[in-house]
Amino acid sequence: QVQLVESGGGLVQAGGSLRLSCAASGSIFRVNFMGWYRQAPGKQRELVASITSGGSTNYADSVKGRFTCSRDNAKNTVYLQMNNLKPEDTAVYYCNAKNGAATYWGQGTQVTVSS
Repeated sequence: QVQLVESGGGLVQAGGSLRLSCAASGSIFRVNFMGWYRQAPGKQRELVASITSGGSTNYADSVKGRFTCSRDNAKNTVYLQMNNLKPEDTAVYYCNAKNGAATYWGQGTQVTVSS
């Protein structure tokens, strides 16, 4: 089992920045993928950014150049630095971890960007 706890969401004006954190605990030694997803009202959940155990990152086209995903292995924490936020980034952001065939989700954190 892996437990994920997100933090760092909030309300920000367009053009502003936020940093989300996802603290992992439990059977994390087998986690080989961690990602950030988001879900806006009436829309499907989508992958925003991901990072592998080797440190390789991947981003959705809509956030490339604005969001940065990183990890601190000593703290078992993954971050999502979000810059130049836009109203269309408004969503609930979820942390995700994959541990072999198992997938785990955090509780989500709300990000609201006002215009």
